[in-house]
Amino acid sequence: MKKASSLTALRVACTLGALTAALLAHAATADMPLAIHGDVVHTLAGEPIKNGLVLVRDGKITYVGTAQDVAYTADHRSVHAKVVTPGLIDARATAGLSGILNQPQDQDMLERSNPIQPELRAIDAYNAQDPLIAWLRNFGITTLNAGHAPGTLVSGQTMIVKTYGRNADADVINPAAMTNVSLGSSAISRGEPGGGAPSAGGAARAPGTRAKAVAMLRAELIKTQEYVAKREGKDESKRPARDLKLETLARAFDGSQRLLITAHRQQDILAALRIAQEFKLQIVLDGCADAHLVLDEIKASGFPVILHPTMARANEDTENLAMDTAAKLRAAGIPFAIQSGFESYVPKTRVVLFEAAAAAGRGLGFDGALAAVTRDAAQILGIADRTGSLVVGKDADLALFDGDPFEYTTHATGTVVGGKLFADGPH
Repeated sequence: MKKASSLTALRVACTLGALTAALLAHAATADMPLAIHGDVVHTLAGEPIKNGLVLVRDGKITYVGTAQDVAYTADHRSVHAKVVTPGLIDARATAGLSGILNQPQDQDMLERSNPIQPELRAIDAYNAQDPLIAWLRNFGITTLNAGHAPGTLVSGQTMIVKTYGRNADADVINPAAMTNVSLGSSAISRGEPGGGAPSAGGAARAPGTRAKAVAMLRAELIKTQEYVAKREGKDESKRPARDLKLETLARAFDGSQRLLITAHRQQDILAALRIAQEFKLQIVLDGCADAHLVLDEIKASGFPVILHPTMARANEDTENLAMDTAAKLRAAGIPFAIQSGFESYVPKTRVVLFEAAAAAGRGLGFDGALAAVTRDAAQILGIADRTGSLVVGKDADLALFDGDPFEYTTHATGTVVGGKLFADGPH
């Protein structure tokens, strides 16, 4: 028995030793320089490169071009993929706030105690280590515009974050990117005939109709203008106390934190454009199921669109959505990105890669679909100086595939986030 026990102990020790060695080897190579070879490299900054090469050091891209045109040092870890693209960007998500368990303790995407709460910050609830973050990263997704879901008039602020999976402070790019506003059914309570129902705890009542919702938003913006004027007054004794709600909305007026207005029906889209014009705001339209009905008005506004998930369900406010709306936006010359959005139940978290693939097959095409989840998304989010295309000096965010990214049978074989390679095999 003693001999058997000793043998078992030796085997366990050897196994643990091998595992430790493997982990140490992975740790040693995780952040080492990379030489990423692609049969085709889509840079989104020029034509695709056949037999392409992307070199990475210290989290940045140091070379993009053909493999035969450059030699690299031996300290680079060599990686090969059939297709290499910029890391994918999900322009509107709730991942990190809506957790994988779908239980109260990990569902922080919507606070219903008050219809207007712009002061809520996604970064204060974001869980970088939720398994859904790693799961999304396995599909080549490197960046999220994550935040509160539609469901109240003003639900909070989004954050732009990388999918490293460390923690919110380590992974964040912009902790306060946009302020979420919802117009239409998602902002309305039907609890009482002819009016909204009281919010929990006796707080302000939610709007009961579209006109009431817009009036409440307008009133809050006017209050914000007055607050800013008083805070900037010369007489300090007359300055109002700090108000987090109004401070947040004030950033919409200087353009540092745009309103992300969810509006699906054509009358809600027009109301959003009307508000933007009235208060001279820079906004981003979100959702826009009826976009094809008001293309001229959206085009004239100059505002970009973060379009609803291509495969979203067509019901209620989204009953007019279509899979070819992305193609129509592109044909009209309207800047747009594609999102995963929010699902309160199955499939819980959509994958923006699949949503782009569906749009590609419905008239958007390969180039348009890839741009909508890389370069164009980065431009709309204001992070194009860092990511969205493969250019020397930008963050080393890349997605590696064993075929056409938008083909059903293709796998993501690796994802590089800020120079760190995540390669756990095909997904």
